[in-house]
Amino acid sequence: MGRKKRPLYAVVAADSRSPRDGRYIEDLGRYEPLQEPAMVDLKQDRILYWLQQGAQPSDTVRSLLSREGLMLALHMTRKGAEEEAIAQAVAEHRERLAAKWAARTKTTAKDRKQAMLAAEDKVASERAAELAKLRADAEAKAREAAEAAQKEAAEERARAAEEAKRAQEEANEATAGEVKKAQKEANAATAAADDAAAAEAEAPAKAEAPAADAATDKA
Repeated sequence: MGRKKRPLYAVVAADSRSPRDGRYIEDLGRYEPLQEPAMVDLKQDRILYWLQQGAQPSDTVRSLLSREGLMLALHMTRKGAEEEAIAQAVAEHRERLAAKWAARTKTTAKDRKQAMLAAEDKVASERAAELAKLRADAEAKAREAAEAAQKEAAEERARAAEEAKRAQEEANEATAGEVKKAQKEANAATAAADDAAAAEAEAPAKAEAPAADAATDKA
């Protein structure tokens, strides 16, 4: 049944000896799997009747009946449960499966495209954040290096100024010592010259004194 790419299945009660697509005893409903959600239209009371008569569903039909809660209803009926309890159990079963299948609902091409774009945006955002972090780290390291270089240069200038000051003080001390030494030497030389001049002045007087004495003796 159905058409190309839009299958539609009939659920029927048939004699097991009949061909697959041959005559059937009763039409029990339709199943269209490609709808969102899948379309299921079953004659539940007649299906339960045939199951109670011993009908054996195919694997596909059994899965469909189980999903619709009919196999649960059959089991509870055979256990002698009341119709109200059966109806409640079947309703709860269908709600659980509906929630489960809703989580598995196929996404459309538009949904997939939006999800892909969202994933790409997320990756781009994460990459941009990573690049921003790397850039910030590089800038922080550059600032630290510049500050360290400035600090080192300032310390080097301070050391150079201290050394220059110390060298100047040493030079001043050396100059003062040399001046003092030269002054001392000059004073010593002056004193020596004065002593020599005094000695020369005293020498003739001493030479003339004996001659005077000799003249006195002759008289």
